[in-house]
Amino acid sequence: MRILLIAYEFPPIPSPQALRWAYLTRELAVLGHEVHVLAPDVAGYGPGGLPALPASVVVHRCFSGPVMGLVASRAARRAAGAHSVPEAVGSPAEPFAGAPVGLNWKGRLLARIKTLLGFVLFPDIRGEWTPWARPALRRVLGEIAPDVVISSHEPANTLGLGLLAQRLGYRWLADLGDPVLAPYTPKRWRRKSLALEARVCRLADHVLVTCESARTLLESRHGLAANRCTVLTQGFDDRLTDDDLTLPGCTIGLEDDRLELLYAGSFYAFRKPDELLAAVLATPGVRLNVATALPPPGLLQAAREFPEQIRLLGFLGHRQSLAVQRRCHVLINIANRDSGQVPGKLYEYLGAGRPILHLGADPDDAARLLLERTGAGTSCANQRDAVAHCLRELRRNKPAPGPTTEPLRPEVAAHAWSALGRQLAGILVAVIGREAEDGAVAESTASPARSPVQRRSATATDATIR
Repeated sequence: MRILLIAYEFPPIPSPQALRWAYLTRELAVLGHEVHVLAPDVAGYGPGGLPALPASVVVHRCFSGPVMGLVASRAARRAAGAHSVPEAVGSPAEPFAGAPVGLNWKGRLLARIKTLLGFVLFPDIRGEWTPWARPALRRVLGEIAPDVVISSHEPANTLGLGLLAQRLGYRWLADLGDPVLAPYTPKRWRRKSLALEARVCRLADHVLVTCESARTLLESRHGLAANRCTVLTQGFDDRLTDDDLTLPGCTIGLEDDRLELLYAGSFYAFRKPDELLAAVLATPGVRLNVATALPPPGLLQAAREFPEQIRLLGFLGHRQSLAVQRRCHVLINIANRDSGQVPGKLYEYLGAGRPILHLGADPDDAARLLLERTGAGTSCANQRDAVAHCLRELRRNKPAPGPTTEPLRPEVAAHAWSALGRQLAGILVAVIGREAEDGAVAESTASPARSPVQRRSATATDATIR
């Protein structure tokens, strides 16, 4: 298959959605498919450590817009003038320290500009890419004539580009992940988000979501048929070796007489660390390590007052984060507000092979049910006393350091990126199979719904599949 992915969030951006499609494009290429990516020319941030893309993956970059284009240009000039330095920081004799915590004045100014422009650009500052992405998409479609187009949401403007490809006669798979209209959608964009979501559900040849609750929601809102929507979860990298994670200077100074906990990821209004912090401070012999770029004020204060029990690692690059996950005793996850959602970080934790403590006791919590199904950890209420009780039990029966050497259980292996890549390839083959059938019908009825290029592409692909 020849595949075109439309993705704003793509390396060098290290966001969860960028990681998702870095891994999925890698797996599609490993399976022998021809993969092209249309992405903006943007700057990354943080120490990186992103998965390497196969040389066969072709990335077509175009201008990202005035603001982010300026940021990318300045970053490129800095990179050209800088000397080469190792990606990992610190030294073997020092505790590991990630990127600095918080934003400097330039980062705060950029955040302010993004917020202001988000009031006029849909869905946010990333919408400034759209005027340059549309002609770039037309050009790339004409050059490569893909068998299928995929658009990666978020941001929502990639879905508009997918709709353009669909109007031009190409088969289109929309990776929604989460619904376009979500609880965090700004009020000014709620009506537009719902209308876009409805169009996607009506016109896309297939829709991907990351959890069952999202599929149920789209079915109830828009009547999206079950055979046109698939749950493709987030995953973990099962191709990593110990050598991949042996990074120069990456040591976090673990102590055998402590229970070393790790929380890696972001904090939101609904994902607060208060109860966890109180439980850690009330439990002797436990230390909480936190890898995050923007710690909330309460966490900063606790780390200053109790440095022996609360340690901030800053922002870790992706591979650095994976290395630290495999070296701590227990990995901590805090439940999302929506009990049907599973934080993407939890799937990454599965690949670390360390016990997971999930803070959330809702009987319908999908994350809690995932841990039960995979046997990868335990759950408790996100309350000080309940968490402290679990920490005491874990301290008493402290897990051995390092990831398990046992083979992955089938329930866990199903969430490896290699397995998810094979699942995605099967979905795309089915979508293109429908293209071949539709092409034959279109030719017999002289319908102009598909372009001649697309009908030839469909016929060739169908022959390859057979």
